[in-house]
Amino acid sequence: MKTQNEHWRKKNYQKATLETKLLVVDKILTGHISNNQASKKYDVPRTTISYWLRKYSTLVQQNTGMSKNDEIKKLREKIEELEFQKDFQQDIIADMELTTGVDMSKKSLPETLAKEIERKKKAIIKENGSMDVLGSANKPFTKDSKPKRKKK
Repeated sequence: MKTQNEHWRKKNYQKATLETKLLVVDKILTGHISNNQASKKYDVPRTTISYWLRKYSTLVQQNTGMSKNDEIKKLREKIEELEFQKDFQQDIIADMELTTGVDMSKKSLPETLAKEIERKKKAIIKENGSMDVLGSANKPFTKDSKPKRKKK
């Protein structure tokens, strides 16, 4: 019969209350104490504290999480906002390239973006007419805008 500390025997712990569990988890998550310190202070095994932390974090995610439909709706709104920003930036680049006559997008942007900007430039030219280096519009002649010749 051994009288020394019998380390192979399982230690008996008292059942922790919900308040204790939440207190321990809160102190660990806020950084006041570590898992080891909490284990010693509250006489709870570290594995049990790890279990509480996992359980608590999933509970928090469930309470603060949004439904799939709400998440999809929010992501679609974000995509729409980002597409608007991209279009606006491409319009500015196209205008700048038409004004200066320098094709910077072909040199510095990926090919797909450069092609989109080229399409925007063509649309601007079609809408406004051609632009010279100083940015003044040279509108193409149409049936209505042709100068009328004076008859002699």
